[in-house]
Amino acid sequence: MPTFKTRNQHFILDNEPIQIISGAIHYFRIVPQYWEDRLLKLKACGFNTVETYVPWNLHEPREGEYNFEGIPNVTEFIQTAQKLDLMVFVRPSPYICAEWEFGGLPSWLLKDANIKLRCYYEPYLEKIRAYYNVLLPKLKPFLCTENGPIIAMQIENEYGSFGNDTRYLEYIKDLFVEHGIDVLLFTSDGPADHMLQGGMVPGILETVNFGSAAKEAFNSLRRYQPDEPIMCMEFWNGWFDHWMEEHHVRDPEDVGRVFEEMLGMGASVNVYMFHGGTNFGFYNGANHIKRYEPTVTSYDYDAPLNEYGEPTKKYFLMREILTKHTGKAPLDLPKPIERKSFGTIEMTKSINLFDSLHQLSEPITSVFPKTMEELGQDYGFILYETMISGPRPKQQLFIREIHDGALIFLDNQFLGTYERWENKQPLTLEIPKEGAKLSILVENMGRINYGPLLKDHKGIIEGVHLDNQLLFNWTMYPLRLDNVNQLHFAKNPSIEYGPTFFKGELIIDKPADTIVHLDGWAKGNLFINGFNLGRYWEVGPQKTLYLPGPLLKSGMNEIILFELHGTKNKKIHFECN
Repeated sequence: MPTFKTRNQHFILDNEPIQIISGAIHYFRIVPQYWEDRLLKLKACGFNTVETYVPWNLHEPREGEYNFEGIPNVTEFIQTAQKLDLMVFVRPSPYICAEWEFGGLPSWLLKDANIKLRCYYEPYLEKIRAYYNVLLPKLKPFLCTENGPIIAMQIENEYGSFGNDTRYLEYIKDLFVEHGIDVLLFTSDGPADHMLQGGMVPGILETVNFGSAAKEAFNSLRRYQPDEPIMCMEFWNGWFDHWMEEHHVRDPEDVGRVFEEMLGMGASVNVYMFHGGTNFGFYNGANHIKRYEPTVTSYDYDAPLNEYGEPTKKYFLMREILTKHTGKAPLDLPKPIERKSFGTIEMTKSINLFDSLHQLSEPITSVFPKTMEELGQDYGFILYETMISGPRPKQQLFIREIHDGALIFLDNQFLGTYERWENKQPLTLEIPKEGAKLSILVENMGRINYGPLLKDHKGIIEGVHLDNQLLFNWTMYPLRLDNVNQLHFAKNPSIEYGPTFFKGELIIDKPADTIVHLDGWAKGNLFINGFNLGRYWEVGPQKTLYLPGPLLKSGMNEIILFELHGTKNKKIHFECN
């Protein structure tokens, strides 16, 4: 029976010291058909281990309903790693951060207004226990103690950056033990004193996360844990992007210097990310330090393998460093995945959102506007409508708190926007004698994934009022947009403004990877054969969307755009770059 443990400041695999050289690859950010390709490239770079998080919200999207098929098939990903003779670090902590929606926590937790997250709060712990009763038995057969590839598992993630309830951490550890998880357990935190103090559990290996200053970080860890091996569980060799900011890049030579320094110290390393992938659908997270900052669709991370799975200069530099460090010749890279240009298509059909509501959603009425979570909605959009009596000359519209962006309409005519990250002046409304319908379309742009503001409800959080009068009696349309292929489109649309669905057809001989260019489109989501590829937005920094070949098929492919603001043209381009 294989064993993996620690002894005398070393990791020990089957009674022999080993240095873990790991790379982070998230199965949930890659189409399954490419898992083996990405793992082969990890091994060809000289790595011996792959690390992945496990997002709770992907596997239990609705309470008591579990999903382990397709992209969520975590055990198939682990089996693929085993087939390639890679060891696996699994991080199935309830919270993962990872710039993932709500840090991996399921949105339905927020239906309980009193819920307390990431602490010893019984209602929260009951939800974790129910989830682990399903997840952990699926992982157990793949433990190294069962002749599988999993050598270690994480009980919580960067907890010291959030809180200091060590009783909660002990509870999570005990759940692992109860389920027979008998491999090495660990935590990971930043190297600051308060982070290590808040995140460590007696008898559990602590690791540290950082991007530079390796010696200082490991010295901090040694003060708290002198007799254990040193490991950087997240070596941040790149970074992620928010909308409305510059794309992050890091000099490969600087990355190589820190990487080589850690290897020379005998430290084990997990490169975060080795391959980032894509935040498909509505799964991107957001940060909120000084203001709300949603993460883009791409999770390229400036990683050694780019979003398309192609080796970069950083990849070859790391490969060279590892060849020198281990003395082993690198393996050959797999054959590159084909990328192809498919030209331009025209979106020949359309339907306005207001004309399609009853095809997409069942209306819900309430005296006051409810949040997505109160209505059992996880992602997407929600439309709020109410009738206002008239006449009313020039009253100001106030929405006391809205998450995250909103388009405002009066009798379906666009008036303006409210955005969480901006302090905008209230809109002025003039209501005619016969009254008017007020519509507010709210977009969930990603729940906060890090920090003390995790309880991030979506929709209208507080009331809506004209001057000082609160508006009551609302009709709400939850719009998850998981059924856009059921829409009935009209042919030959004119150039339309306001929230509209557009449809076109891409006819190809053979699927291949491509890049979708959306010049002239403002903001929205793109659907390929019913699959939500993700959000686009003209503000950048991301200007294109990566389209993996396995999402296409030979012959006709249905392309649907949900465009919020309008378009200057009706064309989409599928080009290699």
